[in-house]
Amino acid sequence: MRTHGFDSGRPNLPSGQGVPPAASWHTARSLTASADPHLAKLATLAADIVDCRRCPRLVEWRERVAREKVRRFRDEPYWGRPLPGFGDPGARILLLGLAPAAHGGNRTGRIFTGDASGDFVWARLYETGFANRPVSRRAGDGLALADAYVTAAVRCAPPANKPTIVERDSCAPYLVREIRLLERLAVVVALGGFAWDAALRAFDALGHTTRPRPRFGHGASAAIGPYRLLGSYHPSQQNTFTGRLTPAMFRGVLERARELSAHEAR
Repeated sequence: MRTHGFDSGRPNLPSGQGVPPAASWHTARSLTASADPHLAKLATLAADIVDCRRCPRLVEWRERVAREKVRRFRDEPYWGRPLPGFGDPGARILLLGLAPAAHGGNRTGRIFTGDASGDFVWARLYETGFANRPVSRRAGDGLALADAYVTAAVRCAPPANKPTIVERDSCAPYLVREIRLLERLAVVVALGGFAWDAALRAFDALGHTTRPRPRFGHGASAAIGPYRLLGSYHPSQQNTFTGRLTPAMFRGVLERARELSAHEAR
């Protein structure tokens, strides 16, 4: 399995080194530019995301959470900044979530990492052959993906996990750029209704509009321009602990995404 641990511009780190300072993103951008123009563009996007301070409420919240911490993580460093995507730059499949968790991605520096939702996601990606390991604890821990890329509609952890409409719209251009840069992308798996709507808005911005707008549902599918949009219930504890979303259900969505990507790939 050809795997990639590309953290959208994050330099390769020795095991256990943790998350680099923000300046490292700009170093990575210049280093990558001399090697691969495509990776350089993803690195530039990553640096732009990490530097973002567009939304005062989100900036205040993410940084306060990183300072005050919770008891169980009080001795750990927190990332406390926006999160770019992670995965294979040649991916045909994009998994799109809502936003980082306050003590998950906002702590660990990688989307869907360090919380129960992430544990559910990585285990299923491993079982379906998209990931090289079933667990991820922090950025730089050796996790790598093949043919898959993971990102979020909103890049900062929002209070109560509920971004405002203005915050959603402020983050939207990053997703548009990300989709455009994933040149082999064929299928977007929307994890929940918020991500489904964000994907449709991104497709609109890219010139691929469909009417009537397809409705979200687990297993829902819609062809939009050169892409296929596929829906899954969000892997929140509320869904996974109650059985609304089971491992088998999520594996089924990932396997369907692989099938669709083989037909839709550009």
